[in-house]
Amino acid sequence: MFKKLFGLKEKKRVEVLVAPLSGKVMNLEEVPDPVFSQLMMGDGLAIVPTEGKVVSPVDGEIVQFFPTKHAIGLLSDVGVEILIHVGLETVHLKGEGFEGHVEVGDQVKAGDLLLSFDLDLIKEKAKSTITPIVITNGDVVESLEKMIDQVVVHGSQTVMTIKTK
Repeated sequence: MFKKLFGLKEKKRVEVLVAPLSGKVMNLEEVPDPVFSQLMMGDGLAIVPTEGKVVSPVDGEIVQFFPTKHAIGLLSDVGVEILIHVGLETVHLKGEGFEGHVEVGDQVKAGDLLLSFDLDLIKEKAKSTITPIVITNGDVVESLEKMIDQVVVHGSQTVMTIKTK
């Protein structure tokens, strides 16, 4: 309020996302699913996982955890909404091969284990293991820097830097 009264501008906030999975980072536009590749849900990137763990990419709160455990939504402490969708067409597995480690409302820190999944089962029974990481509230994003084409280890390397409005 003080800043508004005196016409001072608030500092832009930056959110840094660490890799939620280990694997190879790719452009979201390359994902073989138009919902993700055409950015219908928002911008972001995808990771082709090399192991079956998903950790929190940010400090924040779990705001959505699908009953089938294939996707999880977070709200970062900076106000960025993040959706992590494990594999493509994994909802039809109805939770088979997934184990949740958090619940809606839980506060998490970057690197905390969110869910585990059976990578071999996903390879066998789903369309793909490609895991989109999507910013679903793009209206708060001023700029988004993605670290594409690198191999990352979950919880240790930056994959996205977001400057909010």
